[in-house]
Amino acid sequence: MSSPMSADRFLRALRDEGLTVVQVGDWSTHNRNHKGPWGPVNGVMIHHTVTRGTARTVRICRDGYEALPGPLCHGVIAKDGTVHLVGYGRANHAGLGDDEVLRAVIAERRLPPDDEATTDGNRHFYGFECENLGDGEDPWPKVQLEAIAKAAAAVCRVHGWTHRSVIGHLEWQPGKVDPRGFTMASMRERIADRLR
Repeated sequence: MSSPMSADRFLRALRDEGLTVVQVGDWSTHNRNHKGPWGPVNGVMIHHTVTRGTARTVRICRDGYEALPGPLCHGVIAKDGTVHLVGYGRANHAGLGDDEVLRAVIAERRLPPDDEATTDGNRHFYGFECENLGDGEDPWPKVQLEAIAKAAAAVCRVHGWTHRSVIGHLEWQPGKVDPRGFTMASMRERIADRLR
């Protein structure tokens, strides 16, 4: 359990991990903090966007849409591995999820099945949306998978977390399928390798 790092520290952590980072507008103060607390933070959540085209994807994740205002994450990870920062603070990405999953993330132990949606995840997780159609056919380029691992590892490194503090949306909220096209077990292995 940690206080969120500052926006400047977040940016520096991503760059220190070797990522190419694009800062989008007023990202460091663009948030939903007026809707509830941001923190304590306990982990990193990975999503896919169900969109095509980096510019469009970044715009949607920054601005949101009528039913769900932005930002929809903290960073968008494009197909080319670039991380586009669109918000910092509370973001509309995790929604309600399973309190037992949150306890497992905090304890860094095996995740139980997510079978309820009672706990505010937007408060507790950094979120990365990853550009992909999420149909199981849209490819995940190697450079994008590496960027996802680097981004998650960067956050874990600052907070002193292990790879077990990184989860997929599908492991948090019943009915969610993202990210689709790779397993979170394989992604956590990549993150563990980086943290070693």
